[in-house]
Amino acid sequence: MIGNSDGIGQAATKRLLTDEWNIIGISKSESPIRNPHYHHHVADVVDVKYTELLDELLVKYSFDLCIYFVGIGELLDLQNMRSEPRIIDVNLTGMVRTAAAIIPKMVDARKGHFVGISSVADDLVSAEAPSYHASKAGFTNYLGGLALALKPKGVFVTNIRFGFVDTKMAKGDIKPFMMSVEKAIDHLQTCIEKRPVCYTAPRIVTPLVKFRKLMMRLGGK
Repeated sequence: MIGNSDGIGQAATKRLLTDEWNIIGISKSESPIRNPHYHHHVADVVDVKYTELLDELLVKYSFDLCIYFVGIGELLDLQNMRSEPRIIDVNLTGMVRTAAAIIPKMVDARKGHFVGISSVADDLVSAEAPSYHASKAGFTNYLGGLALALKPKGVFVTNIRFGFVDTKMAKGDIKPFMMSVEKAIDHLQTCIEKRPVCYTAPRIVTPLVKFRKLMMRLGGK
């Protein structure tokens, strides 16, 4: 579990521990979870020490499932854009760095499941949060290609595209069809069991995203 010290990641960890999974978590913050089947490490996904930690863990353990929960986002401030590169680094590059370390071991074992938590923001251009939307577009595109490449290798890749989930990541004045964290974990468990390439929840946001894209195109003419 990468990025599981709060939000969806923490809730997912607690749920899977009740199902008797043995879990290793990595986050930039300490975890409040105390369980004999859980071990936590502190590392930032943009730090070189993160890759070193992954390499160390891969020597000791084999992983059947890896879930990348990490995600940050801020509204664009044209007078101070210093956070823009970090959003890309954390949301996209950190995920690719994780996959690059984990997946070769899964390929060697001819089994495994890599899950990334993305967003329906991947399909929209945004003036309010361009770095977040761009990072999720790259996230979704990369995992889609990776899923195709890994299909004959016995390794599964799932990209989960959530709408608004009731966590600190949910920003903006309008948050349609807000989903509870527990409902998000229900969807995650479905993906762990069925291992789809792409999964969007709630489904009702899909036509809304398409409608917004159409309105943006019409507005640009």
